[in-house]
Amino acid sequence: MTVVTRFAPSPTGFLHVGNLRTALFNFLIARKAGGRFILRLDDTDPERSTQEFADAIQRDLEWLGIEWDQLEKQSDRFDRYAAAADELRAKDRFYEAWETPTELDLKRKKQLNMGQPPVYDRAALSLSDDEKTALRAERGAGVWRFKLDHQRIEWTDGILGDLSIDAASVSDPVLIRADGQVLYTIASVVDDTDMGVTHVVRGSDHVTNTATQIQIIEALDKTTPAFAHHSLLTGPQGEALSKRLGTLALRDLREQGMEPMALLSHMARIGSSQPVELVDSIDALAEGFDLEHFGSAPTKFDVEDLWPLTARVLHETPFELVADDIAALGVPADIAPAFWDVARANITRKADMADWWALFRHGATPLVDDEDRDFIAEAFAMLPDAPYDADTWGTWTSAVKDATGRKGKGLFMPLRKAVTGRERGPEMVDVMRLLQVKPTL
Repeated sequence: MTVVTRFAPSPTGFLHVGNLRTALFNFLIARKAGGRFILRLDDTDPERSTQEFADAIQRDLEWLGIEWDQLEKQSDRFDRYAAAADELRAKDRFYEAWETPTELDLKRKKQLNMGQPPVYDRAALSLSDDEKTALRAERGAGVWRFKLDHQRIEWTDGILGDLSIDAASVSDPVLIRADGQVLYTIASVVDDTDMGVTHVVRGSDHVTNTATQIQIIEALDKTTPAFAHHSLLTGPQGEALSKRLGTLALRDLREQGMEPMALLSHMARIGSSQPVELVDSIDALAEGFDLEHFGSAPTKFDVEDLWPLTARVLHETPFELVADDIAALGVPADIAPAFWDVARANITRKADMADWWALFRHGATPLVDDEDRDFIAEAFAMLPDAPYDADTWGTWTSAVKDATGRKGKGLFMPLRKAVTGRERGPEMVDVMRLLQVKPTL
């Protein structure tokens, strides 16, 4: 059996870290098994779906190296959804209902007051043909609901284990709105079964939805895929992450300088029994991926955990992969490799290279304590003009030591701060041989 998975985002906004978790899990399962991964755009809402967001979704996935084998748009498949709806009507599993939102809300409140589950009471099923005609004339088209079999719906979840939901505790789901819009619940079922999807991984907020979809699949005499529901992300203190997802868009992380493998390595492991480790390729990530390592507890996510991983990615990146970025800064070709060797150990993101080149090219604003000002002035007077080499730091500091009597930290730290404007950074031997101008007070 060929493993087939899918990621089905709505092009109504930008992808965020929560979306990425779902996309990545499905992609890694397919990649590990040598199967197929489908990108399916859930664009059945014409008012909110835009090409801009569809393009952005693809751009984000391409940036991360998440490649799809098949691209589908649900807006191209309305004929298939209509055929499935007709089949459900013929099997007496689909019915029209006309309650207004206010009427449904009053029904729910009454049920809650009586200690009953707030589910749709199926009043529409008892309407006569004349009553339906009258309601259609008064209110227009109604919504179309799937008639659930009131029995337990059971399946073995790939993460949560054996699950069982009483269908009587769930409202008959609306599959088509009064305005004709086809909703996710049926569109997803038709697409998954038509496209041979074998495994569906999504958030735990879809568990009840999965139960109803299993019955829809069975009503259409199709094969049910294996379902798994991963935990939802929270903030670092366990707070709801949903309000912050707008600030955790993948495009924003990319613009901030996040490295793809840092993000992927982190998202593939948090919430599992495996430690987060930086992995150097998607294939290696897929090889070590297994849903059995994940649990049901909410997963804490802190974006700050991604920056040390990004720094490690850069530290391990060979010069050839950043040569163009360095050339764009104006670093001469003859010192570019040496510049990268120094910079990569002292940056968190690629953009930080610009600060280091500015220091080497133009010099830094000296950081000098009042009690060291005369010492620094004397030391700078002893330093020849650039260019410098690997021996400059040792020769200069020896001369300064002999002239001033300073040594150890009292010698080296004030000179580092004065030359670089920083208290820490690369070895000063390396700083001096890259420095293009003589430092001045």
